[in-house]
Order: sequence, then C-alpha cells, then structure tokens
Amino acid sequence: MVQSQHVLVTGAGGDIGTAIVEEFLNDGATVTAVDIKSEGEILSRYSKAHQSKIRPVCLDLCDRDAVNDLIHSGAPLDAVVGNAGVGGTSPFVDIDVAFWQRTLDVNLTANFNLGQVAAKHFIKNKTAGRIVFTGSWVGSVPWPEITAYTVSKAGLEMLAKQMARELAVHGVRVNVVAPGIVRAGLAGELLKTDPVYAKRAGRVVPLGEFQTPKQVADVVKFLCSPAGEYITGTVLLADGGCSLFQFDSALDANK
Repeated sequence: MVQSQHVLVTGAGGDIGTAIVEEFLNDGATVTAVDIKSEGEILSRYSKAHQSKIRPVCLDLCDRDAVNDLIHSGAPLDAVVGNAGVGGTSPFVDIDVAFWQRTLDVNLTANFNLGQVAAKHFIKNKTAGRIVFTGSWVGSVPWPEITAYTVSKAGLEMLAKQMARELAVHGVRVNVVAPGIVRAGLAGELLKTDPVYAKRAGRVVPLGEFQTPKQVADVVKFLCSPAGEYITGTVLLADGGCSLFQFDSALDANK
C-alpha cells in the first residue's frame, strides 16, 4: 500500500472500525473516518499522533444524499471500507418490524448506497479502487435469535458479488471480510449482556478464543493491499473456525 492512499472507513467510532483505521494509518494512509457519533467522539479514539491524518465525519449512512456529497466533494479515494452495522437479539416470532427494517437499512441498504456512490467515484476518476464490506460468518450460517442480522449479512455477501461481477471491467475490486465472534463491537456487547448468547458462543470457536478487532483489521488491510490485487467477489472467512460447527466435548463424547 502506498503512503499517499486515501481510505474511507465507516463505523470508525466503534471497536472494529477503530482497529481498521489504525491499520491504514500505520501504513501511512490518510483516512476519512465516518460514524454516526460526533466528530469529537470519533477523534477521541485515536492517538494525537494519528489525529492529523484523520478527517472525522459525523454522518448517517442511510442518508443517500449525504453519502454522495461526502464522497464526491472530498479528495479522491483509493479504498472504501463499509464497516458500520447494528445488531441485537430476538426470537424469530418476536422480531419487531421496525427493528427488522432498521437492521436491513443500516447493514445492507446503507452499504448499497456507499458501494454505488464509491463505484461511480472510482469510475469517474479511473481509479482501480477497492471496496471491502464487513460481513460475518453468520452471513451463511444460521444462528439462533439474530435473524435480522444474519439476513442482512447474507444480503451483503450477494451485494458484493454482484458489484464485483459488474465493476471488474473498471478495475474495481469488491470483497467481504467475514469475521467470527469478536470480543468487541456488537458481539462483544452481547457477550457481556446476553448470557444465552455468551453460553452458545463459548462453545463454537475451534481455536478456543474470541477474535480481536486487530485480527479483523489485518484481513481488511490485506484485501486493500497489493497482495489482494487479484481478489474480487470473495467472502474471505476469517472466523477462527466457527463455521466448522464445533460442538462441546460432552456432545462429542455421546456420538
């Protein structure tokens, strides 16, 4: 990655977003750090040494016009990372319609807005840009009581593949990073507040430990680096083996 690279990262006021921003900053990039939080809250997550390389932006990604204005009015971009998201638990039969719609709006439609505007930006500037979305291992694996979240992430995977298929002719690469259970952000909050979720989650990671935000950020940076030049339309599963369906020892012993 060249030092002049300009990267836009959404969800930059959260744990995973912060780690992603820091990885790019450590490589010499400048970053437009976007979040629904205030600009002061965004900047406060970063060291004084890094703050001069960050442009904090408070923005609702569901506001299509605001996303368009941000991307087309700023300095040319080389990569865009759609990392913002929301979650929550509810049995399927109890899902509130407003909660369902909000989850799809933020996790899927907002990334459609971001991805389409970014694609037009790259095409206009003749930039072989990179677009990376933060998905999840549950985008292809059902998990109890998070139906709205899993469906939104499944949709995000197909969105990225459709984009990759059509944008390849312009040199634009589009991929998804699918983390496992991260001890931070949305999953981290559930691990602390939802005993049922925490009990289930504690059984399914073959590597025996939850993921760190930096481990997610490392994969994002890889896809935006020269090493990821020949990768597009891929869901890069970085889940510690969660999708291998490990069961606890008692269940294994009773096979």
